[in-house]
Amino acid sequence: MSVQFSGWEVIDDGASFPGLELDSSQKPRSKGVYTMYHGTSITSARVIIANGFKQSSKGMLGMGVYVSRNIKKATAYPLRSNPTDRVVLQVHVRVGRVKRIDKDNHPMQQTWHSHGYDTAWVPPKVGLLAVRSGLEEDCVFDPKRVKVVGIAKAPKDSIQKELQELLIQSCGRGGEGAAEVCSLCKRKTQQGAPHIKQQCWECGENICILMSKHFCPAKP
Repeated sequence: MSVQFSGWEVIDDGASFPGLELDSSQKPRSKGVYTMYHGTSITSARVIIANGFKQSSKGMLGMGVYVSRNIKKATAYPLRSNPTDRVVLQVHVRVGRVKRIDKDNHPMQQTWHSHGYDTAWVPPKVGLLAVRSGLEEDCVFDPKRVKVVGIAKAPKDSIQKELQELLIQSCGRGGEGAAEVCSLCKRKTQQGAPHIKQQCWECGENICILMSKHFCPAKP
């Protein structure tokens, strides 16, 4: 069955689009894209920007990329490192299916991915002994779900500038599978897949079915 479009205006909660920021106590909506943060060293930041993330081989939530929506959490990493060697990367994360881990020795604490989940989420202040800060933490199994979009914090302006330039160069290289922007709705396509376009059945204007607004001049 085909759906005919002529004119609409919708209120979008933003859960499926980059940059959505919710309080860290709010569960990430499955399949949404979220702004998060990752703390690392200066050297590792250069490697991540150039080559992308790699899975941590271990951690309280098992293998994956560790991130948080709380920038304060990310600022403390790498643990036991000199603050002058800490960088916080701003990232966009496609969380996929999310598993809440809210107690010590949770039966899926390190096996959530084998049960079909893409991300493990530890809410803030749930009392886990392994998260003494009480701040939100996330672990994303597939590094390809995490993309650097900015430099949130650097120890010096010169480092901030260097990393930002590296990021610009990296984005400029693009590459296979790079996301494109839909010419009609102006949103990035998911993994480069084109959006569905068709004509408005009343005014004949070309539209994308994901547009949040279409004011049809043919409607009274």
